[in-house]
Amino acid sequence: MKSILYNACKELIEDAKTGCADLVFKEVCLEILNRAKHILDDEEFKALVKYASERMQEKAVISVDAVR
Repeated sequence: MKSILYNACKELIEDAKTGCADLVFKEVCLEILNRAKHILDDEEFKALVKYASERMQEKAVISVDAVR
């Protein structure tokens, strides 16, 4: 059950990364992490924090077609 919640949190982060500007993405990530700390064990939470921080360091890739 826990790994399902962990994977769901990662998917939420991934969805936010693809659908938000960088600043909004970071705010959404912090909210996801805040909620995740209540449902994940320490090991999973630390792994999720690492995953989120790696994703936060990446710059958003803007598609030229999306801007048109």
